[in-house]
Amino acid sequence: MARTATDPSLLPGTLDLLILKTLSRASLHGYGIAQQIKLASGEVLAVEEGSLYPALQRLELKRLVASEWRITAQNRRARFYRLSAAGKKRLVAAEAEFEKLSGGVRRVLRFV
Repeated sequence: MARTATDPSLLPGTLDLLILKTLSRASLHGYGIAQQIKLASGEVLAVEEGSLYPALQRLELKRLVASEWRITAQNRRARFYRLSAAGKKRLVAAEAEFEKLSGGVRRVLRFV
């Protein structure tokens, strides 16, 4: 069963980190972002539209992502998002924070 990327049991900032990391690989529209996260997580994580688009708006307001309207492979108009220079810097910091936090959780789980 897939968990949503906004599941309160996930670490804070996880959705933003997943979006930034996904966009570090390629410029994508919202549906493409959600599909890449699902695929990359082995279908463990699912990002719902109700969470994804507000997160993309928030990241765009912070200038961590930029967007433009383009035509999809299916000949439909869609907003494509890409990582900005500030987003690349934030991704590096967010990955480090996540690794530190998840490393702490792993140490607790291994503690006997």
